[in-house]
Amino acid sequence: MRRAASILVLILLVALQTTARQTAQAQAARVVDRIVAYVEGDIVLLSQVRELGAFQRLVEGRSESDDRLLTELIEQWMVQTEATESRFPRPAQAEVDRELDRLSAQFPHPEAYAAKLRELGLSAAQVRELLARQIYVVRYLDYKFRPSVQIESADIEKYYQKELLQELARKNRLNSGGLQVEPAPPPNLTDVEGEIRELLTQRGITDLTAKWLEETKSRLKIEMALPEAKP
Repeated sequence: MRRAASILVLILLVALQTTARQTAQAQAARVVDRIVAYVEGDIVLLSQVRELGAFQRLVEGRSESDDRLLTELIEQWMVQTEATESRFPRPAQAEVDRELDRLSAQFPHPEAYAAKLRELGLSAAQVRELLARQIYVVRYLDYKFRPSVQIESADIEKYYQKELLQELARKNRLNSGGLQVEPAPPPNLTDVEGEIRELLTQRGITDLTAKWLEETKSRLKIEMALPEAKP
């Protein structure tokens, strides 16, 4: 009888140890969300940082560091807040659908796209929302700064001579592999003027956006809670 009781106690101890170990493993596997920044009283969560990182891996194949992802979320907050206050229109559902189609078309078949979403821990609804936000932010910045970007003919000529022709020459050298091969003739300036103007316009928008973001950050109350992160 005493031996049977000892065996029963041993079984109970093993069962308790197994349960405790499983509980500890489950707790370790569970991601605990937390606040990583405050922006004018609004909060940014660690789950949002992780979500944006997963979205970048889906779209670009890699993601930025956590502090850069957090900075991008804060900058998106700034753009979205101003755009919403100015009643800037949200992207149409059809436009978001087109971007979703372009994204999924990068994969060999729908099952591969769905598998990638599962791997990254993203739902179709999350991807749609992130794409819509991206479209909204980019479009608002274009609307805000494009009228201020002035591209002169001299700017286009300079880009053509100093950047485009030099880049084409470099590619011709690489493609020839040291052989005496007749290089492909460069395009005429008049044929690529429109593309160069748009490229320089986008550069100008990017420069104005960066300046505006820095100036706006200096006026906002931003408290970072992610270690070593900078706004």
